[in-house]
Amino acid sequence: MSIVYLNGSYLPIEEAKISPLDRGFLFGDGIYEVIPSYEGKMVGFGPHIDRMIDGLAALDIQLGWGHEQWKDLCDALVDKNGGGNLGIYLHVSRGADTKRFHAFPEGVEPTVFCMTFEIPLPQQADRNTAGAYKVATGEDLRWKRCNIKSTALLGNVLHFQEGYAAGNNEILLFNAEGNLTEAGACNVFTVKDGVVATPKLDNQILPGITRMLILSILRKDGSITVEERDISKQEVLSADEVWITSSSKEMAPVIEIDGQPVGDGKVGEVWEAATKLYAANKFDY
Repeated sequence: MSIVYLNGSYLPIEEAKISPLDRGFLFGDGIYEVIPSYEGKMVGFGPHIDRMIDGLAALDIQLGWGHEQWKDLCDALVDKNGGGNLGIYLHVSRGADTKRFHAFPEGVEPTVFCMTFEIPLPQQADRNTAGAYKVATGEDLRWKRCNIKSTALLGNVLHFQEGYAAGNNEILLFNAEGNLTEAGACNVFTVKDGVVATPKLDNQILPGITRMLILSILRKDGSITVEERDISKQEVLSADEVWITSSSKEMAPVIEIDGQPVGDGKVGEVWEAATKLYAANKFDY
């Protein structure tokens, strides 16, 4: 039985209840994070909580929790759910008002809900056995503040479903200028002639923690050149390798876009080298 946290209490998930007037339920008015934990060791805990705090500030949700309080909660949830390989889901909404009204209410306590779910072990850094992804492409039609990790994910859900319904694992999105933004639920990297590139951060792109860790690890090692810049659709389609990255997927290689092979249609050597570096250093953050 899964044990969750809700507003100060640990309880079975079947007993967790929120008000139908909670603004997270009515408006998607909240912030969330997902932190991977392997045998009790979390990946990128500090950066995840920094992003949570920044997101709450951007929405003017007054919670006031720091790293230590979040760490204690995460550790307790992992322990109460038996450890192992878990994703830790952290969710804060503005809370429950007495009426449905668009303006921020005063004197409302935020709703804090947290749970865990099982995640698989990361795939091994072996290009001969790695599971690969097939993706579609589409125009990015989401809102203009994608840098906030809001619980209002309908735009992402619709895009992801567009790719999924066509038999793909994901969808790559491009803005009105024809430049890559991100995927439905992931950041995106390309490789050309050994150089790794990813779109630069702005309001169109979530500052992914796995993205940040990959860039930091590769730059620190220095054996693989990395760039943050605009990437056109033509560059994506002509890339030697394409990766999609997230906390749950880590670094997933893409071998097909819109039915056409990426590079030679096989998982690439740069992905293998970068994945080895990531696996060796990801717990340092």
